[in-house]
Amino acid sequence: MELAQPVLNGDRLALARLLSRVENDTPEGRLALDALFPHTGRAHLIGVTGAPGTGKSSLVNQLAFHLRKQGKRVAIVAVDPSSPFTGGAVLGDRVRMRDLAGDPGVFIRSMASRGSLGGLAATTAAVTQVFDAAGFDVILIETVGAGQSEIDIARLAHTTIVVEAPGLGDDIQAIKAGILEIADLLVINKADRPGVELTERALKTMLELAHPVRKVFRHHGQVMELSGAETPDSRLWIPPVQRVVATEGKGIPELLKAIEQHVAHLRSSGDWVRRERARLEAEFDLLLQETLVSRFISKIPSTSLDSLLESIQTRKTSPREAVYQLLNENKD
Repeated sequence: MELAQPVLNGDRLALARLLSRVENDTPEGRLALDALFPHTGRAHLIGVTGAPGTGKSSLVNQLAFHLRKQGKRVAIVAVDPSSPFTGGAVLGDRVRMRDLAGDPGVFIRSMASRGSLGGLAATTAAVTQVFDAAGFDVILIETVGAGQSEIDIARLAHTTIVVEAPGLGDDIQAIKAGILEIADLLVINKADRPGVELTERALKTMLELAHPVRKVFRHHGQVMELSGAETPDSRLWIPPVQRVVATEGKGIPELLKAIEQHVAHLRSSGDWVRRERARLEAEFDLLLQETLVSRFISKIPSTSLDSLLESIQTRKTSPREAVYQLLNENKD
């Protein structure tokens, strides 16, 4: 509670220090997270993802700017690619978000992805918990835009925005990346560029294919089924396609209205509660796996592990056989 209480009291310096401890997974950070957890569950988590070059940082900057006009406190978690030299965040997003500098109602935290396949650092969920407990109304989570594996954002955010832009050498990067199905809102940024009509038409065509009057569909990676008596509109959220020019602030008020409509849909349909449960369940499962594996490995002599890995490398033992061998030898 020693680190947690100043954060609850609104101490920004204490918040920055705690975020560092949480990101580095220190014992003090873990204890503070436990103390803060009862104070979480109030913030709206918005994920912003998409291919590199679509202008995600500029969009996040404008969203935060307009949310501040509404009087909301905003935290930004910008997951940067790791520096090849230090392993830390490159911090490119902070450079692009200078408009928000000095605003006490905004807190920007850049994090290194540290090779995380999903574009989200392993501790991103914990960092959002700290911001939530600290009283921020909206937490914007911008991913690195790895392209092929951004699905993790849908497990964390209440609202997922997939950003597209015309003229990137591929009509629809989102389709290629396989992340169209996780979108709650589709944003075409840089909408003043040529080819925006083609991009919008292609996105809407894909949405029609994904959300026709079908009884079985996929949403956020889950197979769901409609009963025959209900229409798709009564149960489904069809992602709207919004045009914006983030560098000029055009289309941002309309995008915020669409976000509010999505929140209203989540609340009225019960999806907010379901997503919260699924997110916490996924976090619990991950922590359980990490803890059990760490505890199990700590009981095995390093020489035994080295010998087993050597056997795998020389193809004498398959990785699956090695796992079963370890489990059988360490039953207790």
